[in-house]
Amino acid sequence: MNQRTKLSITFRIALVAGLCVSATGCTDDQDPEGAATLYDELQAADYRSWARAPGYESRRSSNTSHADEVDIYVNDVVATALASGEPLEAWPEGSLIVKDGWDGSDLDQVAAMEKRSDGWYWAKWDGEGSSLFSGKPEVCTDCHASGDDSVRSFGLP
Repeated sequence: MNQRTKLSITFRIALVAGLCVSATGCTDDQDPEGAATLYDELQAADYRSWARAPGYESRRSSNTSHADEVDIYVNDVVATALASGEPLEAWPEGSLIVKDGWDGSDLDQVAAMEKRSDGWYWAKWDGEGSSLFSGKPEVCTDCHASGDDSVRSFGLP
């Protein structure tokens, strides 16, 4: 086998491996039924009418994987914890944070994290509401590990 053939085979193997890794990272849907239920609950609750996260009173640019611009909303559990002014070591159970990711005027994705009794539950949907991630996928937990109780956009009170 000549050098060119070896390089061609190596390149094809690397390309296929990269596509497999990329695909599993983008469709790591560990709990599709739970993600669909949470998405429906968020829509029914009109989450865009919730309080805005601190520092996100309006859409702002983002340097995260969630899109070029983001809107971040918090439920009453988070809003109450923030308003109390009491120091917290972790967000209370029932905390729910939702981030809309925008590319220009197009809603590119919706991401949510919900604090449950066993820790954070993560979900991410495309702009049409199709589930991309759910459960505790490493793509979420690895990145958010650097935040206060896994929240990177704003800190604990």
